[in-house]
Amino acid sequence: MLCMNATPHPEGQIDCAVHGAVLQISINRPAKRNGFTPKMFRELGEAYTRLDDDPALRVGVLCAAGDHFTAGLDLPTIAPLMQRGEKAVPLGLVDPLNLGMEGYRRRVKPMVVAVQGITYTLGIELMLAADIVVAADDCRFSQLEVQRGIMATGGATLRMAERAGMSNALLHLLTADVFDSAEALRLNFVQKVVPVADLLVEAMRIADQIAAQAPLAVVATRQNVLKAAEHGPLVAMQDFLPVQQRLSRSEDAAEGVRSFVERRPARFKGH
Repeated sequence: MLCMNATPHPEGQIDCAVHGAVLQISINRPAKRNGFTPKMFRELGEAYTRLDDDPALRVGVLCAAGDHFTAGLDLPTIAPLMQRGEKAVPLGLVDPLNLGMEGYRRRVKPMVVAVQGITYTLGIELMLAADIVVAADDCRFSQLEVQRGIMATGGATLRMAERAGMSNALLHLLTADVFDSAEALRLNFVQKVVPVADLLVEAMRIADQIAAQAPLAVVATRQNVLKAAEHGPLVAMQDFLPVQQRLSRSEDAAEGVRSFVERRPARFKGH
């Protein structure tokens, strides 16, 4: 299974393919190390929105064509937007960086990311905005905005410290150094490191396993974890009783009990 299209647009493109209940979203501009243009940002927002809006889809997998995940922003095309204070993703779509900014939707369904080779700036921010990250053992990571005279504004200043602690985050944010997959794993930026040849297979395996679970319960569990991380455990705990009551009355909860009694895999429908 390849994460690519043979003839991408010169400004890059985002390709989508459906595999059962999984939406595979592919960054496709390998000739430019998948550097992001405004066109690619817009299409990525559209792909994330498609995932949330299609009831037949349960999980997303974000991957990239070629040897590298992304070198980050294509600055000549993005700089004018920065100078005008504009976002590249249109208002009303799901924000791939999941920042909760006014006018943007937040992603509801799970996202698994597969990264390889050069994974710089935006690449790190996209993977930290997702839920589970599988990294190839050839990855090179760098959050190098300070080297370009700008600041990381896609979530790195928030999430790197959340995952790795303030000083570990500042080590990489302030030096603009390049670090490997082993360091990313140590810092909890990625959850698994695998050989390059196994990258997409492992990401899809995880996505398929998530897709086999009860969709309503998966979404509720993800949202509760996110709420705890952003607002604290006391706020998240307030959802325990009402959410559990709602889930326990669902058709999927009844199917979960039936499948346990009948000793067979459950067939969840998301109802």
